[in-house]
Amino acid sequence: MRFEVFRGRDFLYYFRFVAANGQIICTSGDGYTTRYNCINALDLVKKYAAHAIVFEK
Repeated sequence: MRFEVFRGRDFLYYFRFVAANGQIICTSGDGYTTRYNCINALDLVKKYAAHAIVFEK
């Protein structure tokens, strides 16, 4: 599994989480104007995701 940082067609930066089989599991909803801001947001996801509570709606 891996995280990928990429540029969209709108020239903004996004990140996605990719499974070992290549399937995209999730992507960032918002685009970021700089690669630095995108990686910063990704680092926050990696830091807090393990402690997140799951809510069903």
